[in-house]
Amino acid sequence: MYIESLQLKNFRNYESLDIQFDQGTNILYGDNAQGKTNVLEAMYLCGTTKSHRGSRDKDVIRFQEEEAHICMKIVKNGLPYKIDMHLKKNKSKGVAINGVPIHRAGELFGVVNLVFFSPEDLNLIKEGPSGRRKFLDLELCQLDKIYLSDIVNYSKVVDQRNRLLKDIAFDQGLAETLDVWDQQLLQYGKRIIEKRRAFILKLGEIIQGIHGDLTGGREKLELSYEANVSEGDYERSLMENRERDLKMRTTGTGPHRDDLCVKVDGFDIRRYGSQGQQRTAALSLKLSEIDLVKQVIHDTPVLLLDDVLSELDSRRQDHLLESIHHIQAFITCTGLDDLVNSRFPIDKIFQVTAGHIKF
Repeated sequence: MYIESLQLKNFRNYESLDIQFDQGTNILYGDNAQGKTNVLEAMYLCGTTKSHRGSRDKDVIRFQEEEAHICMKIVKNGLPYKIDMHLKKNKSKGVAINGVPIHRAGELFGVVNLVFFSPEDLNLIKEGPSGRRKFLDLELCQLDKIYLSDIVNYSKVVDQRNRLLKDIAFDQGLAETLDVWDQQLLQYGKRIIEKRRAFILKLGEIIQGIHGDLTGGREKLELSYEANVSEGDYERSLMENRERDLKMRTTGTGPHRDDLCVKVDGFDIRRYGSQGQQRTAALSLKLSEIDLVKQVIHDTPVLLLDDVLSELDSRRQDHLLESIHHIQAFITCTGLDDLVNSRFPIDKIFQVTAGHIKF
């Protein structure tokens, strides 16, 4: 799988862009705030309908413009695909695959598989559980459309239930309707827990070898799923905690409270690991993500590396670069010296300056 070309119109600081890529390693270099990350954001948005920055549609439209357009052409299993995305300030985005409009985001997920790696991801271990849940959900949504549907519906039910818990404080008669939302919560939540458990198990098998290589065999890393509640205990726990939920006016039980536990040599490095251990474990997680996608889709994902190399020491840089042979990669950086000196094979180089690209 690879991205063949990208066209942008009024996206971020790009008035117009039409660019062709190599199937191997593509380098985008230039000073900060010139538009390198914007190119990767457009790719990720076009593949997932979501910005990796969490930006709203109106935020990515060029200043003083009303609409933006992204067109990305990919090749998957030898077949061409064209994804068109129209972004509007005051309307929902429009998406078409090979000229055919789609009506749900789930129809787009899985057309192209992307692994995005930014400097923020290196803090995945030391930050709170929400970042680790996001890591799980972003990849599972690309690999499993049923999971995508379940997590979207589950989030809606949690929001509706929380709103109801607040309303009950003013109208006790509404408490009778809680059972309806609880049944939907259980329906979607149990499947989410099951899918997350299987995903973390697979990822844990892959990551041990990768982390061992990264640390020269000095550390053994283990992943485990810290489910807020198990599938079997979910209904009982939800009922037992109903009074607490009514008092706190929020839903305290379910997979929206899950976490991913990362241990090195038996110690929880979220709490007791050094910054170096945490960053190495985060790198291992992202590399494991690439291998897992390969296993599931029987193809290679596209890797987007946004200024990550500058955050790694030379040993970790070398390991990362050695791990991405035979897949298409997009690497942003401020200069070429380090990459050239490491003799890393570069297939195409793009210089980015104030929303213009030359190669």
